[in-house]
Amino acid sequence: MISLASLAIPNLKHVWDTWNVRVVILVSLTLQVILIVVAPFRKRTTNKAVILSIWVSYLLADWAASFAVGHISNGSRESNDPCDKEDFITSVHYFFSSGKEKVSSCGVKGDALSMNYADILAFWAPFLLVHLGGPDTITAFALEDNELWLRHLFSLGVQLAVTLYVFWLTFPKNKLLIPTLLMFAAGIIKYFERTRALFLASLGRFRKSLLKDPDPGPNYAKLMEEYSSKKEAGLPTKIEMTREPGKESKLAANVRQPGKLSEIEVVTYAYHYFQKFKGLIVDIIFSYRERNESRDFFLNRNAEDALKLIELELNFIYEAFYTKVLVVHSLTGYIFRLISIVLVLVAYGLFYSLDKHDFKKFDIIVTYTLLFGAMSLDGIALIMLISSDWTIAAINTNKRLANYVPKFVESYLFFKSLRWCVDSDKFKVLDTPPILRRWSESVSSYNLIAYCLEQRPPADRGRFRRFMDKMDYFGVWDNVTDFFFPKTYLYPTKKLPKNLWSFIFDELKEKSKDAEDDEEITKRICSARGAYAIQEQFGDVHHNITGDYIQNIAYDESLLLWHVATDLCFRKEIQGIDATDKKGDNSCWLWSFVTELFCWLWRVATKLFLRKRPGEAETDHTEENRHFSKLLSDYMIYLLVKQPNMMSAVTGIGQIRYRDTCAEAVKFFSRRGIKRDQTKACRAILEVDTEVKPVYVKGDRSKSVLFDASMLAQELEKLDKDERWQIIIKVWVEMLSYAASHCRPDTHAKEVSKGGQLISFVWLLMAHFGLGEQFQINEGHTRAKLMVDK
Repeated sequence: MISLASLAIPNLKHVWDTWNVRVVILVSLTLQVILIVVAPFRKRTTNKAVILSIWVSYLLADWAASFAVGHISNGSRESNDPCDKEDFITSVHYFFSSGKEKVSSCGVKGDALSMNYADILAFWAPFLLVHLGGPDTITAFALEDNELWLRHLFSLGVQLAVTLYVFWLTFPKNKLLIPTLLMFAAGIIKYFERTRALFLASLGRFRKSLLKDPDPGPNYAKLMEEYSSKKEAGLPTKIEMTREPGKESKLAANVRQPGKLSEIEVVTYAYHYFQKFKGLIVDIIFSYRERNESRDFFLNRNAEDALKLIELELNFIYEAFYTKVLVVHSLTGYIFRLISIVLVLVAYGLFYSLDKHDFKKFDIIVTYTLLFGAMSLDGIALIMLISSDWTIAAINTNKRLANYVPKFVESYLFFKSLRWCVDSDKFKVLDTPPILRRWSESVSSYNLIAYCLEQRPPADRGRFRRFMDKMDYFGVWDNVTDFFFPKTYLYPTKKLPKNLWSFIFDELKEKSKDAEDDEEITKRICSARGAYAIQEQFGDVHHNITGDYIQNIAYDESLLLWHVATDLCFRKEIQGIDATDKKGDNSCWLWSFVTELFCWLWRVATKLFLRKRPGEAETDHTEENRHFSKLLSDYMIYLLVKQPNMMSAVTGIGQIRYRDTCAEAVKFFSRRGIKRDQTKACRAILEVDTEVKPVYVKGDRSKSVLFDASMLAQELEKLDKDERWQIIIKVWVEMLSYAASHCRPDTHAKEVSKGGQLISFVWLLMAHFGLGEQFQINEGHTRAKLMVDK
C-alpha cells in the first residue's frame, strides 16, 4: 500500500518545479524593496533586531537573484520541449489527484505556450541583474565586504554570461527582443555601479585615491650648478630658505566669523571638511595648513554647531563606504543613472503596447510587477539622490550653481536638524525623530557591579547552563541570550545630553588653545589619561590620585579602577550610604532607617525650597558632573566589554583584568548573599578593610582591581563634593579622548554603520582641533632661492 507521504512529496516537488522561478523572482523584488527602505535605518539605530533584519535581507537578496537566474537558464532550456509545464490549476489538480489524472499540454498549442514562456523567462533574467546591482542605500553590510569587489566583478561576468545564454535560447524568434535588450543594458549598469562602488570603498583604493601626484620638488641639480658656477666666478652667492606662500582653499578664505551657522552652511562646511579629512580613515598625514584651517574654524564655533558638522561628516563617511554615493554623485554617474531610468521606462512602454494574448495571465502579472518594481526603485533612488546632503553641498559649493539653490532647501534642512527634549533626569538630551536622524544619538552603557550581581559562580550554575557553556563551540550563546532575552536594565541606552557634549567640546577647545603650534604640548595632551586635566586645574595637590591611579598604571587598569570607584561614589552619594556602618548589625536597623529617611526628606526639601533663582543656572553643576561621570564611566566599560575591537589598541590585557575583577566580585557578592541590590553591594565593598593593599595579599596571580577601586573611592571621598565630581568628570573626558585618538581609524568607519558611537564624534572633534598625531605641526613648506649680493 502506497503511503500518502510517498505520493505527496513528488507532487509537492512538481508544484515547486512549476512555480519556483516565479516565487523566487518576486521574493527577490520584495527584498530589494525592504533594503532600499530599511537599510538607511542601520546608521540611525543600535537596535539589534533592525540590524539583524537588514543583514538577513542583504544576504538573501544576492542568494535569491542568483538562484532565480540559475533556474531561469534551466527553465529556458526545458521550455523548448514540446510539452509545456502545466499552469497553476493543472498543477494543483495533479497534486491532489495523486498523479492519476495528469493533464498534458502537448501539441501545437503547447509549443506556442512553451516558446512564449521561454521569451518571458528571457525577459525576467535582466531584472535579476538589476536586483544583483542592489539599491543605492546599501552596497556593503560590513567594511570588509568592500574588499571583495574582485569577487563581485567575477560574479558580474558569470551572471552576464548566464543571462546572455538565456537570451540566446530564444533568439531570433523572441517576441520580447527589444524590451529584453533594454533591461539587459539597465541591469549591466546597475550591477557595474555596485561593483564600482565596492572597488572605490575598499581601503587600499580609498587610500590610493587620496594620494597626490608625485612631487619631485625644485630642481636640485640645476640650482647647485648655478650655485657652483657663480661661486667659481667669484660672486658673493648664498642660498636662502623662504616659506612658500599660503595656498588656502577658496572656502577657507571665506571662513565664517564667530556666530551660529545656517543649516545650508552646516552642510557645506561639513562636506568641505569631509573631503579634506576623509584621509583620517586610512592614516593619511595632514599638513600644518590643513590643521590650522580646521582648528581656526572650529575654535569659532559653538558646541551645537560642532555636533551638527561632525554628525554630517560621519554620515558622509557612512555613505562613502556603504552606499553607491561615490559612483552616483559624479557626472558619469548622473548620465548612466539617467540612461538606466530611460531604458526601464521604454521597456515598460514596449511591453505595455505588446499583444500579450499568447502569454499566461499570471506571467503577465509577474512581469508588470517587476516593471513597476524597477520603476519604483528608480523613483525612490532619484528622490533620495536629489534630496541628499551630497547634492545640496555639491550645488552650494559650486559658485555657478549656488545662486540656483531653491529657498525651500533651508526649510528642508531645518526640518532634518537636531531636536532636543528634557528627559526624566531633567537634562536636555537629543531627541530627533528616528526617520530624520543621521545617527543613533545615544550612549550605550554597561555596569560591572550590576552585571556581577546577576551572575553566579560556575559551581552554582545549573546543569543546562554548564552544558551550554561546554557545547558553545562558536561562542554564540551569550549573543543569542542577549538578543532574545535582553536585560535592558543592565545595559541601558541613554540619549546624549546636550550639556555633556558641551562639556567635552569646551574641554577639548581649551586644550587646543593650550597646544597652539607647540608639538610637545600637543603630544602631552594626546597621551594624557586623566592626570593632565587634574594638574591644569588643581596643580599637584592631588598627586597621590594622579600618580597611583592614573600615571603609574596601565590604561586598562586605570579604566576599571575609575569605573568601580565612580560607581561607589555615585551610589553612596545618591543613596546616602555611610561606609562606616556595620553590615548585619541588627541593633542599628532603626538608626539606619532614620538616617535614610532624613536624607530623603532633605533631598525633597532641597528641591522644594532651594530652587534656583531666575538669574542662576537651571541645573546644579555638581549634579550634572555626577550624572555625566556615571554615564561616561558606564560607556567606557561598554566599549571595553562589548566593543573590544575599538579598544584593542589601548586596553592591553583589559579583557583579562575585567574577567578577573568580575570573578572576584561575583564570589564576593555570592558569599554575602547579595543579589540585584547595587546599593547594598557598594556598601559591602566599601566596608572591607583596605589598610593593606590587595597586591600584598594576592600577589600578581589575579589582575582584579575591585578593592583597589575601593581605595580610590575612599581617597575621592576625602575631597569636597564639588571638587570630587569635577575631578571625576575631567578624568573620564580625558580617558575618552585618549581612547578616541588611539583607536584604529577603520573601527570608527565600521561603527557608523551600526548607529554610530560617541567616541567617533570625539575622535573627529579632536582632529578638527588639531589634537592628534596625524598632523605636521611645526613644519611648513619652504623654497630655496639663490641670492647674489651686489
